[in-house]
Amino acid sequence: MKRIRAITFLILATASVTGASLACAQQGYTGFFAHNTSMSALQPSLVTPLVTADPRLVQYARIAFSNEYTAARTQTVNYGNGRGIGVIVGNRLEADYFPPSFIQHNVATSKNGLSDTSALVKVRVASGDAKLGKFEIAALLGHSFATGTYKNGAMTDTFSPTLVGGYSFQRYSVITSLGGVMPTGKIAVQGRSIAWNALVQARAAKHIVLEVENNATFYFRGSHDGKMQNFVTPGTFYIVRPKRWGSTHPYLVFAEGMQIATSSFHTYNHNLISEVRILF
Repeated sequence: MKRIRAITFLILATASVTGASLACAQQGYTGFFAHNTSMSALQPSLVTPLVTADPRLVQYARIAFSNEYTAARTQTVNYGNGRGIGVIVGNRLEADYFPPSFIQHNVATSKNGLSDTSALVKVRVASGDAKLGKFEIAALLGHSFATGTYKNGAMTDTFSPTLVGGYSFQRYSVITSLGGVMPTGKIAVQGRSIAWNALVQARAAKHIVLEVENNATFYFRGSHDGKMQNFVTPGTFYIVRPKRWGSTHPYLVFAEGMQIATSSFHTYNHNLISEVRILF
């Protein structure tokens, strides 16, 4: 199993690096940094949500931090929050890599440590710009490698297939996704889950976008069998992109939001998420 996991990781990592290298070699420095601009002609103009998957192909780097409180009212700080880097390959594929985050529990019964390492591949199924309906549908397949330390990750590797779609109209956008988490072993202990997310975004000003997400997770087998947890997540995005910057110039997005539990069962609450994004 460890050998298969290592081979899978090497294949995904190699594919990501090779794709980025080929893109740079074929299109040059300028072409590589023009991917986001070229995608704007094929997909709607959205902002990547705080929690829900993004249906668009996006080339980015995300630095994140989260601060939450468990059901026992203990504080957990996550430096990284499972974010990383994504690279567009061609016009239908995106490869993402998420390095381990550092988790600080602030309680004597749990040890601080690193979370799992993950990789993801996104395929653009169908999309349209302003002339073709401003919509996007994508299929995602994520794989998490059980590399966490001191029980700060899953017991085994997991696969996470997701289908996500988005639609924009005037100043508003809606996105919804349906996905699951499927461990490769110890199902009776870890269980499986299905996540359904939905949100609406509104462009409040030229550089400001507001959103409200609903994040629902349904559990099957494992210690949470038959339970469901739901969060409402308001968020704000501030886009830094001066006019003097060209269309291919990297730009910044600052994001802030909080997951607020609305279900009687929840494993955490008041999860404050802060992010800095670089789109290039």
